[in-house]
Amino acid sequence: MTNDIPHLETDRLVLRAMTMGDWPAYQELMLSERSVHMGGPYDLAGAWGMFCSDVAQWGMLGNGALMIDEKLTGTCVGQVGINRGPLFPEHELGWLLFPEAEGRGIAYEAAVAMRRWAFEVRGLKTLVSYIANGNTRSIKLANRLGATLDVNAARPDPSDLVYRHSAGFHEN
Repeated sequence: MTNDIPHLETDRLVLRAMTMGDWPAYQELMLSERSVHMGGPYDLAGAWGMFCSDVAQWGMLGNGALMIDEKLTGTCVGQVGINRGPLFPEHELGWLLFPEAEGRGIAYEAAVAMRRWAFEVRGLKTLVSYIANGNTRSIKLANRLGATLDVNAARPDPSDLVYRHSAGFHEN
């Protein structure tokens, strides 16, 4: 695999490679109760492992995470990515937002751009989103993205819901 990390842009967002400057906000989120739907809260070592995995997947697997910056301000407001590897049975479209970014359509816009990249550039035919049962915000976003519940899909956690994204779906 190559180390080519994409740089994607939407009307309002820049999706870019992670840097060490992203670590403090990422760490704060992963150590907090807000990470409960992502397997957290984590301790420092667990959060660091997640951060490093998000970066390392690019070189090893050709996918990984991108940070989400608002174009207008340059403020980093979250992360979107395609996960794969031993913890994920299929390529997963995942997202996280920092608290100040919620409720503004940012996760939707970033997920659409990342999904488009996965289908058009990587040539993937399907993606899934593993969502903790009870994570109503992510369930609502998966539905808005046109993903459908797949009760037969393999999942990293037996209690996860799996929403499937198909390459043939076209967003508005």
